[in-house]
Amino acid sequence: MAKMALVCAVAVGCISLVQADSQDFKLPITVDSKSQFVDGKSKTSIFKEDVHISQGSLKIDAEEVEVNASQGEGKEVFIARGNPAIYSQTMDDGSDIRAVANEIRYQVSNRTLTLTGDAELHQNSSMVKGNSITFNLDKQQLSAEGQNGEEGRVVTVFRPEAAKKKGEDKK
Repeated sequence: MAKMALVCAVAVGCISLVQADSQDFKLPITVDSKSQFVDGKSKTSIFKEDVHISQGSLKIDAEEVEVNASQGEGKEVFIARGNPAIYSQTMDDGSDIRAVANEIRYQVSNRTLTLTGDAELHQNSSMVKGNSITFNLDKQQLSAEGQNGEEGRVVTVFRPEAAKKKGEDKK
């Protein structure tokens, strides 16, 4: 039971990603997987096979989620892997953020989300797509890179709010 408490305590650090819906943090964290391994001594946990993590509006779906808390509180690293792994959450302002990649890494200490492999980040009506995307949640700063080689490109799509609302009116 103490090991599970450690896992839940570590998961809380991940959940405080951005100015997410502050009500999320008052809700229980649910981790659902087909298997899990917890090493209380090394402060690591691995959840495998069809992993679903939720806390309020925050959702993570992956084939595997690794949690490393060995560097201490506030320095946890969360790694979700899948084909793809998916992160989504509703912010306090009502907007949604959605990240999709083969690997999604969140570093609590610098509040950075790193997406690797077929990475996409959707926020509001805009989208960035590339091989890797790094997004600092506090500073709202993003950098993206394409694949190596001639075909490697980063694609960004901006959708003005007026166009978005006009499209919604036609529905």
